[in-house]
Amino acid sequence: MDVIFQTWPWYLSGFLIGMIMLCLIYFGKAFGMSSNLSTLCSMTGIGKRVSFFDFDWKLYRWNLLVVLGAMIGGFVAVHFMGDASNVDINPKTIAQLAQLGIDAPNGKLLPDTLFANEVFQSPKMVLILIVGGILIGFGTRYASGCTSGHAISGLSNLQIKSLKAVIGFFIGGLIMSHFILPLLF
Repeated sequence: MDVIFQTWPWYLSGFLIGMIMLCLIYFGKAFGMSSNLSTLCSMTGIGKRVSFFDFDWKLYRWNLLVVLGAMIGGFVAVHFMGDASNVDINPKTIAQLAQLGIDAPNGKLLPDTLFANEVFQSPKMVLILIVGGILIGFGTRYASGCTSGHAISGLSNLQIKSLKAVIGFFIGGLIMSHFILPLLF
């Protein structure tokens, strides 16, 4: 049982993700979290007004289990496996975050400056969250999928558009972390 509550090595996690992808490919399914948003919208009947959501959502209800599993997995991880002692953050990263005014996690997995409830008391942080959410939603729609869908499922299916999207994700992440994040903090 201890193996379940420890951080899994990359080769085990990667192997399991690969096996799941082989099963999905075998059954003709595609993995992705953002496609569930379309399914949820279609379930509400909005397809009568917006043609994009006019499809048989029942064909995609299996993927709603992925969302449910992610929520249950997140709950279990936070409440039963939240031991930060096995997380080793590079001291250079902590120093760079300190330069931006972001505190070290100090026995937690995430810094309070970015992830505590106090974030909602700062208008600047609320604005950053709103603008970031809109940009993520726009980017997901514009790229026809999210990072998990393109990086895991799309690349497994050897899709060129997924390769382009993943390259774009990495370039965007580098620009954000090296140029935009220092401006914001």
